[in-house]
Amino acid sequence: MRSRWLMMPLLLSLLTGALHAAGPQLVAAPQRDLWPDSLGSNAGFDRASRAELLVFAPALAESESMDAATLMTRLKIKQVDEASVARLRKQWWQRLLLNYQAASAACVSSEPFCLPVHDLDGFRKAAVGFTAPAEARYASWYDNALTFHRTYLDELLRLAALFPRTNSEVDVFSPREITGSDWPDRHFQLSFDDGPTAIGGGTDRLVTMLREHQLHALFFVLGERLQPRLQAAGRDAMAQTYKGMCVGAHGWEHKSHSGWPQWQDSVIRSTALIQAQLPEVQSPWFRPPFGQRRADSAAFFQAQGLRVALWNIDSQDWNSKVDADQVRQRVLTLMLLWRRGVILFHDIHDKAQQAVPWLLQQTHDAGVVWTDCHDLDG
Repeated sequence: MRSRWLMMPLLLSLLTGALHAAGPQLVAAPQRDLWPDSLGSNAGFDRASRAELLVFAPALAESESMDAATLMTRLKIKQVDEASVARLRKQWWQRLLLNYQAASAACVSSEPFCLPVHDLDGFRKAAVGFTAPAEARYASWYDNALTFHRTYLDELLRLAALFPRTNSEVDVFSPREITGSDWPDRHFQLSFDDGPTAIGGGTDRLVTMLREHQLHALFFVLGERLQPRLQAAGRDAMAQTYKGMCVGAHGWEHKSHSGWPQWQDSVIRSTALIQAQLPEVQSPWFRPPFGQRRADSAAFFQAQGLRVALWNIDSQDWNSKVDADQVRQRVLTLMLLWRRGVILFHDIHDKAQQAVPWLLQQTHDAGVVWTDCHDLDG
């Protein structure tokens, strides 16, 4: 009997980890090759952006008629925080309006997906009334986009319905947390979690590629991975690996803060290791594992001189349900939808190495700004 009781904490720990790591039932993955136009100009990016906005917005409007019971069934969850869902829907509508206005600023009468919109009510009416593109060449894209945005909305609604009891990147608790949702139009920051890998692995290949493209990304490292890499490679070699990048802490181990008494120690230990061994590239940003943190943690992070970096574009590159091609097409579509923000990748998975160069090529000359991590206000 005693051995059974001794096993309970371990079993609970494993079950908790599985619950925290669980993703959506379905992962939204579009087919961008169905879009018939180039994105390689300001006008091309804006046209595609307007199109995605006009498909997502009706799905959002439709979801407003669902009660809590319907949402629980649809999202396969056991609880719904209706106040959280209502608050986040309001935020999404405001962002969609802002994005559509930006994407429509240079509209002329001959441009597709240009509807007269002056305020939120006008945007809602225009979007809900949008059924299908007039031009036949967009038909295949439209059918695929309907499925993508309904599935993607379910991802967001799931996060919103569980917040704040199961918190995530879907909303912030304080001004010390960022998602990138309020950044300037077309500004994006690349970020990579869970490294570093072993010498010569994904981290090394990724930073080499980023430097070739003169990109400066955020890397959030785990103490339990960084320490053996430092021991194997040495401090100077590790600093050279991350040269030009910004390195923030991701905790000592990949464990949710929400119910973990030792979360503060995990932050302190991982941050101290980076400060002591990699001061040249150390960044004052912390990313909580799974995006989960305590609602009352702002004072602690302020005392540590840290801010919390979340994200608003999730590549899902860690998810075995999507391959590298689906990851990059998903990210590009969400860039068109949200038009700004922090993109979440993982350098321990090879999908990011394939996605980033393709994203650069697709958005070349489209007015996209890849933010330098050194310019972020910590």
